Amino acid sequence: MAIRVEHELHKRRFSRNLGVGLVLVAFVVIVFGLTVVKVKQLGAVQGFDHVVRPELIPEVKQ
Repeated sequence: MAIRVEHELHKRRFSRNLGVGLVLVAFVVIVFGLTVVKVKQLGAVQGFDHVVRPELIPEVKQ
């Protein structure tokens, strides 16, 4: 008899862990992709710090 016999429970647990790992990787890829798209569309974005930012106020042409 082998010292390391793999039980059927270990095979099921491995397939479940593999599924959870793939879902986690897919979630990370989606979040990263959305972040890349958002940064490309908006460019460098300043944080919201409750301070008036003159560069965001539209200029009035007279």
